[in-house]
Amino acid sequence: MRRFQACFNRLTIGITLLIVIALLSCSDGKKRLAATATDEYEKTSELIENADSSAMGIIELVKYKNLIDSALKARTPIVPLQRALSGEEQSAQDISMGDATFLQFVRDSTGRAYRNEIFGIYPARESDLTTAHKSILQQGPCYRVEMYNFAKNITSIALVSVRQARVFQAAHYVAMQPELPAHLRNLAVKLAVANGNVQKALGVRPDEKDALMADTKTALNQSRCERSKHLCVAPTFARDKKALWTIVDLTDLRVAGLRWTNLGDTPVVTTTFASERRVQNEAITNCFCKTEVGLERNNWSLNYMITSNDGLRISDVVFKGKKVLDNAKLVDWHVSYSNTDGFGYSDAVGCPYFSSATVVAVEAPKIADLIRQGKRVGFVIEQYYRSEGWPSPCNYEYFQRYEFYDDGRFRVAAANIGRGCGNDGTYRPVFRIALAGKTNPVAEWDGEAYRTVAQEGWRLQGPATRYADGAMFRIGGDNSSFRLVPGNGQFADGGRGDHAYIYFTVNKPGVDEGASDLPTIGPCCNIDYRQGPEKFIEPGPEALANQRVVIWYVPQMKNDDTKGKEYCWAEARLVNGVYQTEAYPCIAGPMFIPE
Repeated sequence: MRRFQACFNRLTIGITLLIVIALLSCSDGKKRLAATATDEYEKTSELIENADSSAMGIIELVKYKNLIDSALKARTPIVPLQRALSGEEQSAQDISMGDATFLQFVRDSTGRAYRNEIFGIYPARESDLTTAHKSILQQGPCYRVEMYNFAKNITSIALVSVRQARVFQAAHYVAMQPELPAHLRNLAVKLAVANGNVQKALGVRPDEKDALMADTKTALNQSRCERSKHLCVAPTFARDKKALWTIVDLTDLRVAGLRWTNLGDTPVVTTTFASERRVQNEAITNCFCKTEVGLERNNWSLNYMITSNDGLRISDVVFKGKKVLDNAKLVDWHVSYSNTDGFGYSDAVGCPYFSSATVVAVEAPKIADLIRQGKRVGFVIEQYYRSEGWPSPCNYEYFQRYEFYDDGRFRVAAANIGRGCGNDGTYRPVFRIALAGKTNPVAEWDGEAYRTVAQEGWRLQGPATRYADGAMFRIGGDNSSFRLVPGNGQFADGGRGDHAYIYFTVNKPGVDEGASDLPTIGPCCNIDYRQGPEKFIEPGPEALANQRVVIWYVPQMKNDDTKGKEYCWAEARLVNGVYQTEAYPCIAGPMFIPE
């Protein structure tokens, strides 16, 4: 705790937003997930099949195509990272580009080159490494190198020891995409601004500075972003009470489609606290992003840290001397704005510096007593993430919360605090939870008894779900077990039910399926079970017997801007001549109850 306090005391909070948290209860905690706003723009989707000739005049596009052509002819067909590199970063890039495992997918089986590019080089953190490699961080500078294969939609990640001049950990993630380098973000904006369809829709050529969420990955049904799994982003332009999404396909290097959404009534609020934010970012990064912080409280002990893009991770969680949880974290936020057009964003949350997160930590983790009915019953760890322009349209704030009870219960939860890019959004956070134990037998309540779950798979919490005192599953460990209780509006925090997809996957020894920091795990906008964790199940589910098991939990929360019923929403209201924020969070997450 001394280390936490020392860092916390250095943290300067440069601005205070008055946030009135209106936690609304719901009379029917088991009601179905349903739309609460009419999408008046549901017929505005426009697919653009051909490139706009105006893009040919973009100098940056011409230069980038030349870079691609040169890389395809090179011995190692990779576009290097397009920014100035330090000596150590250059060494890390060179070492990774000479490693056979890292280069496994840069060519096809006949030797023809794929289009590959280094997207990021970051100082390695403990959260990037598997347990077997953590000691290497103490032996000299290490870096995380991220590469994207445009043809195969594969992200490759190498962990490099500069001192040892070797890649000591490498993994390939199919159908996952890293965060964009700055030059591709800027190119996406230029393509959007120059496009004739965009200018026609807006009635004017927009300014580049007006583009919001330009580096956040997206999709649009029937476009190649969705059909062919291309890398797409959505520079978004707010106009009055609506926003124009410009779907830019960075695989084909063109605008692929347009779509309007309704923003509601909140105006754009300009923020002017860059210097204060910089102080915050530096303090948060130095204290909570580089190494784990230990905590002991109320018979609990654990480690925690803010990861690069998997939120606040807790690990090695022990209650009364018994380890109950290996680790838990928040991998992604999937935000979709249409059940028919399939468009939206995939958001990562994490550290403000040296990170691929799109919505970053804005405060130090907060540790406080957990109060129920006026009594202290445990403690919580909370973490906030916020876009700089929040609560203006197309800006986001997220909240992560771990609850630890004196009786051994714990809960993993997160909330969206609005406001997003539309009033018809569905928010799906993706949790990864690894319980402790040499094996984790899983059993499901069928209305009469707990029945063994034999193989990897998923379940949807719905109206027909059966519960035993609120629990859907029993999950075993070493000489103990926990009941998994999903949210049904019973946790007195305003949640209206989780409607969650729950997945069970084998925690394979020696195979990294999410133990280290993950890139974006799945598409933003699927409305079925395809939220990302299914990649570790399909095509052939493995048996769960005598295996360690990972739980993936993906709740679904529908926003609502109806007056008096707001949920997953935020408003900036003019009070005494200044804007103040009213927030209406939607929170979800499972509780684990020991038996």
